[in-house]
Formats: sequence, C-alpha cells, structure tokens
Amino acid sequence: MLHQDPRAWAAVGVGGALGTAAREGLVLAVPWTGELPVVILAINVVGAFVLGALLEALVRSGPDVGRRRAARLAVGTGFCGGFTTYSTLATGTALLLGHGHVATAVLYGVLTLGLGALATIGGIAWGVALARRPAAPAAGS
Repeated sequence: MLHQDPRAWAAVGVGGALGTAAREGLVLAVPWTGELPVVILAINVVGAFVLGALLEALVRSGPDVGRRRAARLAVGTGFCGGFTTYSTLATGTALLLGHGHVATAVLYGVLTLGLGALATIGGIAWGVALARRPAAPAAGS
C-alpha cells in the first residue's frame, strides 16, 4: 500500500519542503505592495500549469509505477502541493474583504480560480505535446 511506503512519504516530504521553500523565496523576493497579492496569484497559476503538464505527461508515458510514480509524488503532490497555496488565497481574500476591498477580493478569487483552470488546461495541452514528441535517437545511432 502506497500510503504506508516510507519512500512515498519521503518523496512527498522532500518535494513539499522544496515547493514551500520556493514559494516563500518568491514571496520574500517580491513583497506584496498593492491591494492585489500578485505573487500568490502567479504562484498558484504557475503551480496549476506545472501540475497539469506533469500529470498529463506521466499518464501518457505509462503506468503509475517506478520513476513515474516517484515523479508524481515528489513533483506533483510534494513540490506543487507545497508551492501552491490556496489557503493563502482564502486568507488574502478574507483580509481584503475585512478591509473593505470587496471588488479586489472578488477579482483576486475569480482571477486565481479562472487563470488556474486555464493554466491547468494549458499544462495538460503541453503534456500532450510532450508525450507526442518523438524520442531523440540514441547516441551512436
């Protein structure tokens, strides 16, 4: 059972720690200066794209075993799960509402969810394109 496999837990944990560190690094590098938390919005959209592309490419490349499963767990569940932050979306929306910025709160929520959905679709399309690319010829062939 996968949920009892220490290697699966380690893959998710390491990926999650790296994703969280990447998110925090971006948040610190680009501070929130206006009403709209653009960095968190961008992080969630990029994460949605990466997850869509990754999962589509993995599904099209074969069964969920071995390296494909490890990539799904480490990059998909771990890194993308730690990188994206829909709890911060909820908190940011609540803070905007609490400070009377209703239009910005609605815009933030709609943009994040709408662009996230479009990014996922784009990532899936990219994953399809990656899976269709012919393999590079082996060296010396």
